[in-house]
Amino acid sequence: MHRPLAHYSLLLLTIGLLSACGFQLRGTGVGGTALPESWKNMYLVSGNPNSEFSRDVTNLFTANDVTWTDVRDDAAFSLVLGGEQFEQRNLSLNSEARVAEFELTMSAEFSVLDAKKSEVMPPTTVSVVKRMQSDPRNVVGKTGEMQMLKVEMRSELAQQILQRVSFYAAVTQANPQ
Repeated sequence: MHRPLAHYSLLLLTIGLLSACGFQLRGTGVGGTALPESWKNMYLVSGNPNSEFSRDVTNLFTANDVTWTDVRDDAAFSLVLGGEQFEQRNLSLNSEARVAEFELTMSAEFSVLDAKKSEVMPPTTVSVVKRMQSDPRNVVGKTGEMQMLKVEMRSELAQQILQRVSFYAAVTQANPQ
């Protein structure tokens, strides 16, 4: 009889401690990425609007209530998105003089223009750096792992862009000039 009560008490205590320390699942936060209403109508300017990176950015902004317009003049703001830059650098070698560890860097530049095509947010570069172990005997597995890391890095770049635009929008909304 006391055993179920102890389990429920332990479960409630664990949940209470997790919520008290600020724990939340990735991507479930409220605030921090909320854009003001005046920023929720945007147009995407991209050299490759059908790239995986452009799709990640537009999907993330859409999930945060941004409406994308097909006509630039109908948008309150334009997000000017540069292409992603990917760089791979050798960090260390093994005893056979083969690469043992890589550093992967993905970056992108973006800026925001207003309806008059004036620069509201200057060009800003966001970047993500990851490390990856290399196993020369498992080339296929490492290729797949690198592709998965690239997808994750694109997603993190998109999240950084949304956070920076949200922060900038909130600051300009609070301190109009």
